[in-house]
Amino acid sequence: MSTQPWYHEGLRFTCTQCGNCCTGSEGYVWVDDDEIRQIAEVLGVDEGTVRVEHTRRLGKKVSLKEFANGDCVYFDPQTRGCKVYNARPKQCRTWPFWNSNLANPRAWKQTVAICPGSGEGRLYQLDEIQAQAAVIDL
Repeated sequence: MSTQPWYHEGLRFTCTQCGNCCTGSEGYVWVDDDEIRQIAEVLGVDEGTVRVEHTRRLGKKVSLKEFANGDCVYFDPQTRGCKVYNARPKQCRTWPFWNSNLANPRAWKQTVAICPGSGEGRLYQLDEIQAQAAVIDL
């Protein structure tokens, strides 16, 4: 029996900037103090404004708010892009290489079904995938 993960030969991904990972059913985009600071800098506002207007506390964690339809508060429906792309949280930067998406081939297949860039484009090697998955445990 192999000790290698099922994706040991690598996985393909290229961001098509479709916005699908920023929209849809409700969820959480976890942010820390440094990410809030970076978002505030990009928006040209103070951290308090970002905290009050764009985040919500859930226990000891903080998540970005969403619109009623589940879209991220920073998702721009006109451009289908992120209003804070250069300061997007690590959760967003590491998509689709989350542990939940890498759990098994079935989970990856579900990811490919919602993300047109998953399974396409550049081949990420095992070490790159594992490094991304280690950034945040999702």
